[in-house]
Amino acid sequence: MTQAREPLTDPVAMRALAHPARLAILNRLQVEGPATATEVAEVVGVTPSAASYHLRMLAKYGFAEDAPPRGDGRERVWRFASRSMTISPDPDDRPEVRAAKDLLIKAVRDQAADEAARARENFDREPREWREASVFTRTVLLVDAEELKVLNARIDELLAPYAITARDRAEAPAGARVSEAQVGLFPRAERRPHGLPRDS
Repeated sequence: MTQAREPLTDPVAMRALAHPARLAILNRLQVEGPATATEVAEVVGVTPSAASYHLRMLAKYGFAEDAPPRGDGRERVWRFASRSMTISPDPDDRPEVRAAKDLLIKAVRDQAADEAARARENFDREPREWREASVFTRTVLLVDAEELKVLNARIDELLAPYAITARDRAEAPAGARVSEAQVGLFPRAERRPHGLPRDS
């Protein structure tokens, strides 16, 4: 059964999350598990004090939280707060909510595009089995609004058991790696013709 996604509507929280370093920190916590500010800083490329600030901001809006302490407990340990969220524009959005949603969606899509670009650049160095399993595809659909909603629900249902926040790593098959699915379902906006170029 798929976990219900919580709509993200607080413009302040969305603006806080839209920071590239915070998205990278959240990705680090989600993929590799709990970490200190120093450990996060090394991966994200910021100072430990900046990482600590970003972690506190993520925690303030419920995206990160305290993890059980390690060793002597002198360093604060953080973990990904397991929330399944969705960010979708709504016709009734107030202007400040729409602006925050647009900012966050762009930040997430930019990060996704960067991840896909890194995968393509590394493609020839991957073992054959991973090259054969990888897909970079784009499909143009002919659907009505209800069919698009159903398609989205079916894709969610298909992906849910494999989500890194849902799957027990101890039960994943040997050789399992962190992988990514990027899905975008939307009606195409009408393209207006550019017109013919004028002779100079």
